[in-house]
Amino acid sequence: MIKAICKEAELRQYYINENIATIYFGGGTPSLSAITDLLLMINTLKKNFLVEEDAEVTVEANPDDINIEKIDGWKAAGINRLSIGVQSFFDEDLQWMNRAHNAQQALQSIQLARQSGFQNITIDLIYGTPTLTDKHWQQNVERAISLDIPHLSCYALTVEPKTALEKMIMEQKKENVDIEKQSRQFEMLMQWMHNAGYEHYEISNFAKHGHRSRHNSSYWLGKNYIGLGPSAHSFNGCSRQWNISNNALYINNIEENIVPCETEYLTTAQRLNEYIMTSLRTAEGLSLQYVAENWGEISGEEILGDATFFLGNGLMMLTSSHLVLTDKGKLLADGITAKLFRE
Repeated sequence: MIKAICKEAELRQYYINENIATIYFGGGTPSLSAITDLLLMINTLKKNFLVEEDAEVTVEANPDDINIEKIDGWKAAGINRLSIGVQSFFDEDLQWMNRAHNAQQALQSIQLARQSGFQNITIDLIYGTPTLTDKHWQQNVERAISLDIPHLSCYALTVEPKTALEKMIMEQKKENVDIEKQSRQFEMLMQWMHNAGYEHYEISNFAKHGHRSRHNSSYWLGKNYIGLGPSAHSFNGCSRQWNISNNALYINNIEENIVPCETEYLTTAQRLNEYIMTSLRTAEGLSLQYVAENWGEISGEEILGDATFFLGNGLMMLTSSHLVLTDKGKLLADGITAKLFRE
């Protein structure tokens, strides 16, 4: 598989001609990959693309996959940012989510990363699970703050369709999520992170000064990106591509010098709606001037007109020429965004 991914990089040199500012090893369990494989992929990317010298290079890691040998190997390979899937510092939450690690491993993984000199660390935390009390949620967040974690990604638990979790909930083997509880814990989170001096720069992401995720920020800013491997997605400003998910078919196609992907060309309205969706998730918000410059003044005026209700109800605010969600509005972000979409 690694050889196939490297060959895909060679086949797709044409896709992006600009400099590569970030590299992200995610999806599945990249922390299980051999260090030599990660190094091969990084070197292949540098050979085929213009990778900036100070590029942010992130690897996602499960706490139970982390040990001192791996961390040292990641550093030697050029990894300079770790994304650790902590989820919770309480065993009952991890067991409910069927995570392989325990709370002690979650804590130890962070300590090992710090001891090895990693400063750019982000952890994921999940709120809104049936086992997570408000008190334990506060202790989770306070633990992250006390550990001086520079970046946190916090997500409400979602039950995806056709998953084992959905089936167990339907069979009443597990308690379903409580939407009101999720909203309450999100409001608590925003207040705690504000008090601790973190910047709430995207709905699910909080960072200390200078520690925003450069990679994820590129998605929200609508920048081009290329994804390599089965199921990987790419975007070039005008179209989206996604590779087939079947591993065997992916490898067979790559061996025949074919990138097995489908392409969707975005309409003008789709590109505008994507900008509305991504920009409203950020602290900077939606720029009416940017909309006017790229989609016409009428589009900007229409969006502002549709936003009047949300502005009047304290769900949005207008700063300069930007529409920004308030903390109250962030609770209803998806619904507000949908109301602003253009036909």
